[in-house]
Parts: sequence; C-alpha cells; structure tokens
Amino acid sequence: MATKKVVVVGGNFGGLTGAIAIKHDLGDDVNVTVVATEDRFIFNPSLIWLPFGKRSVGDVTFALDPTFDANGVHFVHATATEFDLKSQVVKTTAGNFTYDYLVIATGYRNDFSVADGLGPEGNAYTITTLGDAIEAGKGWRRFLEEPGDIVVGASQGAGCFGAAYEYLFNVSHQLRKAGIKKKVNLHFVTSEPFLGHFGIGGLPHGETMLGAFLKKEAITAHVNVAIDSVEEGRINLNDGSKINFAYSMIVPPFIGADVVKQTSEISDVKGYVKVKDTYQTEAYDNVYAVGIAAAVDAPWQTPTPVGIPKTGFPTERMAHVAAKNIASQIKGEEPTATEAFKDMTAICVLDAGNNGVVILADHMLPPRKHGALIPGPQAHAMKLAFEKYFIWKVRNGHVSLP
Repeated sequence: MATKKVVVVGGNFGGLTGAIAIKHDLGDDVNVTVVATEDRFIFNPSLIWLPFGKRSVGDVTFALDPTFDANGVHFVHATATEFDLKSQVVKTTAGNFTYDYLVIATGYRNDFSVADGLGPEGNAYTITTLGDAIEAGKGWRRFLEEPGDIVVGASQGAGCFGAAYEYLFNVSHQLRKAGIKKKVNLHFVTSEPFLGHFGIGGLPHGETMLGAFLKKEAITAHVNVAIDSVEEGRINLNDGSKINFAYSMIVPPFIGADVVKQTSEISDVKGYVKVKDTYQTEAYDNVYAVGIAAAVDAPWQTPTPVGIPKTGFPTERMAHVAAKNIASQIKGEEPTATEAFKDMTAICVLDAGNNGVVILADHMLPPRKHGALIPGPQAHAMKLAFEKYFIWKVRNGHVSLP
C-alpha cells in the first residue's frame, strides 16, 4: 500500500492536534504536512492577560517546527492560497502540495466591517489575535498615564463572549491595583440578549450571578445592543446611547479564512466549512474541517445577532474525531467517529483577575439536562494551572492526553 499523504492547513489548536494524532496513529503509513501562516502556536486564552503585562509573548507561544519535527510531521511556514479539491492540491506561497486527505484548521479572521471604527486601526482595541493583544497593551500603558472612562464589550455577531467578560473583570482588577478604580466609569457593551448568554443560550442562574458580579465591580451593563460606530473617544450604540471613553476593547465577530471563503464548493457566506458530524465536508469525503473553520448552526435567533463560541476544547475534540476518521479511511474502514458540536460537554473557566467562574454543562448547546456556574478564586487558580499544563502538553506532542 502506497504511503498516504495528509495535508493539514493551520497549526494551532485544531491543526496541531489533528496532525500529530494522525501521525501517532498511523506512523510510517502516512506522511503528514502542516501548512500554517503562523510559525508559532499561540495559546489564545491567555491573550486576556498580555495587555496588562501579566504574560509575555514568550509565555503564551512556542515555535511549531521543533514540535512537529519531533513528532514526524513536516511543517511548512506558508499561507494557503487555493484549495483545488478536484485535483487534491493545496496551493500555497511556498508551492503546491498534493494530498489524499485534507484537514482545514484555518481558524478565524476579525470582521471589523460590522461597525465603523472597530479594530486597532480604527478607535477600539481588541485582543483576539496576538498582534491585537500587543497593541491593546500599548494602549493600556498610555491609558494609565492619562486615565478616563473605559468601554469593554462584544459587538453584534460576536461569539467570543467569554474573552470579553474576562477582559472586563481583569480591567476592573487592574484598575483597583492601580488605585484608580473609583475614578473610572467602566461600561460593558454586549449583543447578548441577557448577561451570561455567552453565545450558548445561557445557563441556570448565570444572568443573576453575572449581574451581581457587575454590580459588585460598579460596572454599567448595556445588554442586547449593537454598535453603530466607534469614534475617537466615543462609542455609539443603536439604542441611542453614546459612551465616552479613554480606552476601549471590543471583541468583533469572526469570519473564515479567505482561502476557505473562495472555495465555494465547501464554504458558507462567512467562510466557514459545512461539515457532517464526522467533520468531513458535505461535498468531499476526503476533506475535513475542524475548529472555528467548521460551520455550526445556532439553534435560536436573538434580537441582536450573536455568534457561537468555538473555543479550544471543542476544537480539540473535533480534531480527534477527524484524525480517527482519516485513520479509518486509510486502513480501508468506514469513518464512523462522530461528536456533534452541540452535544459536546461545555467546560470553560472564566478568569476575573483574582477570582473567576467555572462553567460546566452536559451539552454545548441546548437542550441540556445539566449546567452550572461555580464562582470563586479557585477558578483563577484552575485557569493558571490549565495554561501551564496545556502548553506543556501540546509543545511536547502529547495530544492524546486530556
């Protein structure tokens, strides 16, 4: 049997996990190549801390090449420019790569087009990429020299609400540490229909708990609102509110990579890949998509549009499902592994500086039988411990560990 070729596009949570899992399972029966625009793994959950100097770039990233090399995976630092799915070729800035199986783990791009003035090149910082978080940190240091009011939030269409809440509470914690908490009016702007919706429909008592958190921290909430525009020093909401600020961080919506969006056979209007529960694309059984690149339909509509959070945990789960199915296909078996996003267990730790909330639910999306939010300083300790464990795990290629 000829050695099969697997090409994985993307090298973060989904791409790294899937590539190494396939190689570990099949060994010499497969050649695995990863093509990624970034040459570093980035632990995105820790980007909430980077602007405050609680983490450096070196703390939350590591070079991909040594990790892949140690696990028998070929790494190409390049950008995919075209998927020729009929010919089974990935075209990149470093040449063309043929494949028998393709895994698309291209992640997301920020969509600042939903409101004028969003984004670091506009008038509001964000923290959704490493570069964004670095710029937000520069802005924070300038803010400390000339403090004023602050707006933190998530725009219409955003899905990464957890990061917005975490940044909000970390800002409040940092203001207290700097001795200026009482001098700053802190506002939270969210497209969620209610506090604690999180883009997953909410959990029991979540709205009450987060409302109490905001009240305790003297934070003014603006719920179920869209952002019309962000001017220099002012955010304009669709309910007519105008909030002045000296510093602002807004999480925007995400959209898929350009290379996916232009591949009309498999993509939706947002540039996400339409997949089965096996994470095979609907059009090609030898092409998979995992993580944020995989399309997930929301089981509801909200007055102001909200997205669904596809975080590191479900991304890892998708990658393992895809890896098992590719291994089955290469062995001549049917791909039978499935784990629908909506049925995955929800596990998330929301950090709040020196406090936090553990979020647990039996299913990522409703209907659910069980769900809970557990507040307390142990959540902060759990997030710190998980960060160290996870970076160690993936850096050393131990992707089979939980």
